[in-house]
Amino acid sequence: MRVKRNAFLIIPAMTAWLLASSLPGQATVSHDPVPLHRVQAIPILGVTLSNKQPVGTLTVLELSFQQRADKTGLMLTFLSGGGRLSPKAETSVQQAIYRAAREAGLSTDSWTVTLSVPPGVTVYGDSLSAMVGLSVIACAKGEPIPMDRIVTGGIAPDGHISPVGGLAYKIAAADRAQIRRVIVPDEPAAGESDWQTPFLMQVSPVHSLAQAYFALTDHELR
Repeated sequence: MRVKRNAFLIIPAMTAWLLASSLPGQATVSHDPVPLHRVQAIPILGVTLSNKQPVGTLTVLELSFQQRADKTGLMLTFLSGGGRLSPKAETSVQQAIYRAAREAGLSTDSWTVTLSVPPGVTVYGDSLSAMVGLSVIACAKGEPIPMDRIVTGGIAPDGHISPVGGLAYKIAAADRAQIRRVIVPDEPAAGESDWQTPFLMQVSPVHSLAQAYFALTDHELR
């Protein structure tokens, strides 16, 4: 298997620049029945340093989803030239799409997925992977994620939402961006500090992908 940035990552069956300046609303859908094409701006939460102090951040990525007529395998592209994902983040996104599709009972064999990062931004770690993986599923099912909801966490091999650190900072960043529901892993990361739920925000601890998807979309995963 070969991985190239700005080129398709083609995974066999066996195994656009449209960054939003605000948070996502409805996905954009083409009128052509084949291939189905949706573009969705999705927010992700992270932690960075400002004056040597940790601070939460919210970054908006662009996700492009196409349903092709063939079934030659998942085609996954990470666009370069602007921002980028670290190698670990790229791997976690790829795994998240497979794991989320498996839990949803869907095949990735005819999917083309492209992910873009804003210029000057590098995304590290795997805490974005649940949001990206479930956003791909939402595009495939035609069930958009409301603009004021977000999940932070990874997707473990058995399909549960894996712990992430920095929740206090991430929840604060979500509050500044007027996110009204943040879905978090029900298992805290080792050494995680306490956090408080801001006024008018709902923080929803979940264990499974099915719980996370329902909290994001108000629809069942299967």
